[in-house]
Amino acid sequence: MTDSSKWLSLIAILLFVGLVYLLAPILTPFIIAAVLSYIGDPLVDWLEVKKWPRTLAVSAVFFVLTLVAVIFLLILIPLIEKQIIILIHKVPEYAEWIQQTILPVVNEKLGEAKVSLDLHSLQESLKSNWQSAGGIMAQVVGSITRSGLALFTGVANLTLVFIVSFYLLRDWDLLVENIRQLLPRNKEKLVSSLTKQSDEVLGAFFRGQLLVVLALTLVYSVGLSIVGLELAILIGLLAGVVSFVPYLGFIIGVVVAGIAAIMQFNDITYVMYVFIVFGVGQALEGMVLTPILVGDKIGLHPVAVIFAILAGGQLFGFFGILCALPVAAVLAVIIRHMHKEYKDSALYNKV
Repeated sequence: MTDSSKWLSLIAILLFVGLVYLLAPILTPFIIAAVLSYIGDPLVDWLEVKKWPRTLAVSAVFFVLTLVAVIFLLILIPLIEKQIIILIHKVPEYAEWIQQTILPVVNEKLGEAKVSLDLHSLQESLKSNWQSAGGIMAQVVGSITRSGLALFTGVANLTLVFIVSFYLLRDWDLLVENIRQLLPRNKEKLVSSLTKQSDEVLGAFFRGQLLVVLALTLVYSVGLSIVGLELAILIGLLAGVVSFVPYLGFIIGVVVAGIAAIMQFNDITYVMYVFIVFGVGQALEGMVLTPILVGDKIGLHPVAVIFAILAGGQLFGFFGILCALPVAAVLAVIIRHMHKEYKDSALYNKV
């Protein structure tokens, strides 16, 4: 590659990044649609092998996934609403426990730098507002309905996601082949190889990690419910969702559930039960779920995962958070290739 070609490539990359930055606020529906299409493509391909027409296969996959999502939300949202109301009722009790148990120890260690908690103001604020916490979904729907612009924007974005997802999924294989045909012939083999590796990484992330998160959420929620924790579903959902960062779901879940158990039962024995629940979940994730559903294809260090999410959010907002891990996973594939090329180069092997 000549110097001029290198400069042109660099300028093209910078222009692309700048364009993505400028268009980030409107790209989110398209990114969601692309992710849905990518997740659904193997199902559509499988149906095509069974002699289904592509359009009919896409329609069937769309219908099934939409039905599952609607049923899931109809079940989950009322449960979360009840948990949030319980949490709101418990906040004054938690604050009082912190003030009487934790703050004296902290203040004793800090000396003159005292930490205080205005419990009375917190209790009065909750007493005057807790009634409005009920009917969360009804209030959200009512608020959206009263705002015509917000309602229109939400419906438009949802409709856009469905339309774009349908067309992308229908033409996915054709789009991939067209892109491959545009590649320079001397680079096609290398780019195809890196793309295949990236596809394995992204497939493991999107499909495998999603199933791992759902499984851990179920395990944690059911386990904590068996223990008798009132906030079992809320804590299980929190721990499950953040479990895509290795050990983070376990740590957050143990800390939050342990505090909730002490507050609810006033018995340290229940903290042991919490440890057992999360220990079982961690064992299942490490020995069963991740090896079977994800494997070792992603290869991202936990610190790299955290940095990617924070960097994506800082640079591109919510759009950046959506793209952070997939982009980091693809970059990891490219870096591994560059590392291999360097180890095979004369520069590295020169004596």
